[in-house]
Order: sequence, then C-alpha cells, then structure tokens
Amino acid sequence: MSAEKRSSKTFAALEVRNFRLFFAGQMISISGTWMQTVAQSWLVLQLTGSSVDLGIAIALQYVPMLLFASYGGLIADRNNKRTILYCTQTAAGLLAFALGVLVSTHHVTLMGVYILATLLGVSNLFDNPARQSFVQEMVGREHIANAISLNSVLMNIGRLIGPGIAAVLIAFVGIAQCFYVNAFSYLGVIIALYLMNAEEFSPLKTVSREKGQLRLGLKYAFTTPVLRGVLISVAIVGTFAYNFTVTLPLLAHDSFHQKTASEYGLFLTAMGVGAVLGGLYIARRSRPTPKLIAVVALGFGFSMSLVALSPNALFATLVLIPTGFFSIAFISTSNATLQLNSSQEMRGRVMSLYVTGFLGTTPIGAPLIGWIISLTNPRVGILVGSLLAIATGVWLALSLRNKVTPTST
Repeated sequence: MSAEKRSSKTFAALEVRNFRLFFAGQMISISGTWMQTVAQSWLVLQLTGSSVDLGIAIALQYVPMLLFASYGGLIADRNNKRTILYCTQTAAGLLAFALGVLVSTHHVTLMGVYILATLLGVSNLFDNPARQSFVQEMVGREHIANAISLNSVLMNIGRLIGPGIAAVLIAFVGIAQCFYVNAFSYLGVIIALYLMNAEEFSPLKTVSREKGQLRLGLKYAFTTPVLRGVLISVAIVGTFAYNFTVTLPLLAHDSFHQKTASEYGLFLTAMGVGAVLGGLYIARRSRPTPKLIAVVALGFGFSMSLVALSPNALFATLVLIPTGFFSIAFISTSNATLQLNSSQEMRGRVMSLYVTGFLGTTPIGAPLIGWIISLTNPRVGILVGSLLAIATGVWLALSLRNKVTPTST
C-alpha cells in the first residue's frame, strides 16, 4: 500500500464534514480538560498532601457513572444525542468556571472540590454514552472504527497540549486560570455542534419508553459472548490500571521528590505521545478484533511494569511512551469492537456499560489504589494495575479463542 493510500485510510473519517467540525471542537475542549485534570490533582495535593484524598476527589467524578450509567445509556437510546451534548457540554463548562472562582477568591476547600467533581460526574453520566453513540451518527458504520481511533488520538493530543500549558499557568499565574481556560474551551464543542448539518447524519434507531429496558440492555450485553468478554476486560483494566491521575502525580511527588507540577505534566505528555502513535496505528486497521484487544492488554501491562520499576524520572518518562501507546490501543479497540458488534437500538446501553467499566469503576479503583499507595508507595500501586492488565489479556485470549464475532445491524 502506498504512503498516500495509508494516510487516506488513517484519516478516512475526517472526510465527513460533521466529524471534522466535531474533531476541531473537541481538540479545543480536550486540551482544557487535561489542563483541569493536572490542576485539580495538584490542588488537592496542595490542600491536604494525601493520596487517599486525591483518590477520593477523582473517584467522586465517576460515582454517578458507576451507579447510574445504564440509565444514562437509556436516555441516549431514547433521545436526540446532539441535544444531550448541548446540555452536558454547557453544564461542564459552568462547573469548571465555578471551581476557578472558588480558587481565585480563596474560598476553595476539599469539600468544594468534592461537590463540583460529583456534579461533573452527573453531567458525564449523560454525556459519555451520547457522545460515544453520536460518533456513528456522524460518520456511518463504514468509518466508525476509524473515527473512534481518531477521537482517541485527539484526546491524547489534548494530553500533549493541556498538561504543558497547565504547568506554565500554575507556575506563573496560578491554578485558577486552568479552570477558567477549561470553562471557555467547551465553547469549541458547542459551536461545532451548532454548525453541523443535520441532513448529513446517519441517525441510529431510537427506542420508545417501555418497562424493563435497563434489564433488557444488561441481558443483551452479558448473553453475547464477545460483548461480555470485552466489557469484563474493560472493567478489570479500568478499575486497577487506568488510575494515572492518582499514580503519576504521586510517582512524581513521592518517589522522585518533585515539588512542582512540571514532572507530572511531563509524564502525561510522554503518555500522550505514545497514545497518539497508538491511536494512529489502530486507525489504520480496517476492523478491530478481540484478539487484538488481548495483545494490547498484555503490552499495556508489561509497559506499566517498567514504569513501576523505573530507577529514575527520565526512565519513567521514556517507558510511559509505550504505556500510552498500548493504553489507547486497548481502549480504542474495545470501544470499536463493542459498537460494531451491538445492535443500533441497544448501542447507548452497551456503550454505557463500556463507560461504567472504563470510567465508572474509578470510584472503586482510585481510592483502592490510593489506599495501597498510602500503605506502600506509588510503584506498588502501578504494579498492581500492570499485573491485572497482563492477567486480563491472557484471560481474554483464552476465553474468546473459539468464539465467532457476531455481525451487528
């Protein structure tokens, strides 16, 4: 295949105007989100210096998804996803602005951070399944896997840009400015949604209000072998391995004795570089498979082990590049596999279970890893996640080796 054809295949979804708008709006917003991620973690460490408090602050953002994600998915199946995104993006922007005001007026408390994190979780409860399903409405079934991978690349371009800007702002003008910038960054998505042409959408089937729809969605997901295997894998890895907002600031702060946010920002940037490469690699593949998920889970686990055993910050930064590669390859491939193997009328509920496994388990994993770190050190917390990622890859490979992937509608 020529370089031109490979490039065209890698960026195929960007040929769709609506997706190009969405991509551009998200690029602005996600950079702001990563700025807030860095700033909030550093803010909690400044307020208390506690790994447990940091874990709780992060966990509260995901409690609503853990408890009610299926309901958020059902709302996405029943309603116009573009309208849902208008509401959730506006709400998230207002919450970021409120946190900035609390910090700049010196009224911020740990409880205030907890409350705003929980309210953001409520917004994300509806935002995530709607946004995941909305991707296929923009690009159609033909480009869904490519669009998901490019979306993952986009998220990690934000990880490259956001932490660096956050570190500069924190050092020179203060933490509050990170929250203000993030608040206004949501306008990028809102404007992109407004400029889209609704006639070019490929709307998914919606469902009417009936009793037992939540239970029916759960039954569908867990009686379909491929969906069940991928969802269980995402839940295990999401709970124990995807806790970098807890483990990396503590690795920088405690293990490598960094007293500013710069090293943490560098860690996130290194992961972002690897994740962009991983997302572009997956974007070139025509169809994801459970076998590929198992392979990248193993790679993710082994690279995390190297981070845990790093002798110094430089080595940790370098091995965070392959960690980022495999982390995004795992989550992108899982996402696309679920969307390609679930029916349209069940898509929102299946993706809500994906969101629960990937993000909603954070209220369990973040405090648990924070507690393990408080008893030991950050290296042990990372090592626990790495070993479970390796075990998950082995289990998935064995459990699905004789399964036939179904065809979705």
